[in-house]
Amino acid sequence: MKAASATGNVLLVDDNESFARMLEEAGRQAGCKVYHAADLEGARTLLTERKVFDLLLVDIMLPDGNGLELVESMDLADQGRISIVTGMPSVESAVRVLNTPVVDYLVKPIPAATLHELLLGARERAVARSRVTRPLGDMVGSSPQMRTLFDQIRQVGPLDVSVLVYGESGTGKELVARALHEQSGRGGRFVAVNCGAITHDLLGSQVFGHERGAFTGAVQAHTGYFEQADGGTLFLDEITEMPAQLQVYLLRVLESRMLTRIGGTRELPVDVRLIAATNRDPRAAVAAGVLRQDLYYRLIEFPLFIHPLRERREDIALLAKHFLERLNRKYGTSKTFQPDALVRMTEAPWPGNVRELRHAVQRHFILSGESAQVGFRQDDVPAAAESDADTIRFSVGMTFDEVEREMLLKTLSRCGNNKSRTANVLGITAKTIYNRLLRYRAEGLIDDSLLRGGPGEHETPG
Repeated sequence: MKAASATGNVLLVDDNESFARMLEEAGRQAGCKVYHAADLEGARTLLTERKVFDLLLVDIMLPDGNGLELVESMDLADQGRISIVTGMPSVESAVRVLNTPVVDYLVKPIPAATLHELLLGARERAVARSRVTRPLGDMVGSSPQMRTLFDQIRQVGPLDVSVLVYGESGTGKELVARALHEQSGRGGRFVAVNCGAITHDLLGSQVFGHERGAFTGAVQAHTGYFEQADGGTLFLDEITEMPAQLQVYLLRVLESRMLTRIGGTRELPVDVRLIAATNRDPRAAVAAGVLRQDLYYRLIEFPLFIHPLRERREDIALLAKHFLERLNRKYGTSKTFQPDALVRMTEAPWPGNVRELRHAVQRHFILSGESAQVGFRQDDVPAAAESDADTIRFSVGMTFDEVEREMLLKTLSRCGNNKSRTANVLGITAKTIYNRLLRYRAEGLIDDSLLRGGPGEHETPG
């Protein structure tokens, strides 16, 4: 739907037919469609069918109850402006309105200028909604950060450039990669590889393939992920977990568009669009020696940053509803959130980002049992594991050089790049540290910044 053709959806809950006819005409002139319910039952039916309205005008005195009961029972996360209208104002009703998310308390007869302003606001919200809720793969979000990300994906998607996606764990980097592939128009496969989930001694043959007899156990030739993604997109997640020597080979394949399987001599042409991802800051990864500087410059043709969920809290309710709708479809249910559940979710910290939110919705969906409503309590969510900046990760298959480099660079970072302090911690000399750093720089693993002294350090290598 184009923004210019967006129509504001207005729900009027009022048993006054003349007022309804007048509002329908005013809505038509303002670019809005008015849905009219004369009682609470009709309003609940329309809310179930339409779900989202840009403006709700609700009378207090209705044939089957009080309009405030409708407002207090509604799921308000996606709804637009809510205005209570009444021909019989009272202190009691005004105080009750103050305890709800209602924006306006309007007394009939409502001035034409006020109604016109409300209808124009509904129209503007519909235009904004049409711009930000267009689907992009399986991604969900309406925050300014996500709108920017969607625009960037649409811009770079059709172009034949490498993309580096980075952001905290759980932010949805693979969803971004899949959206880029969908926007690319490429007819080949989307192949996703987690470099951290494959041991280092097998990663090369899995990504680049191998010939028969290339190593012990290679009883037949193997087509690697690069060849499997020919004509399509290869997504390398956790690129910083790829050993340095494989990063060198990856760079050569990207630049030459030719691939030689491990143990082979024949060069194979490959037409693959590469998308890499990391949960580290890319420049910090280069400084730490886990991402080669030359590969970094090749991948950084177009960087995409995904903001953590805590920086785009307006997306939390949308995501939670999206996950609940998927569970409802899967299990044939029609559960909704309790009125305060989405508010509590929006206030929660979510250190695990979207992945943690998805698991929390699923957990509370299960805990709700036979109930038609799903609640939320932060106490019911298992605490996320805290990241430890002082932790060094080793995995089976790493070489001693890689273990030594990880230990040295992590300790150096912990010591504020002070070589003397690092030497004391590791039980080696500062000269040894400088020699290692000079070698890492020559191999393209670090830049010059680590060779400079840290705070309070004045010694020179010797």
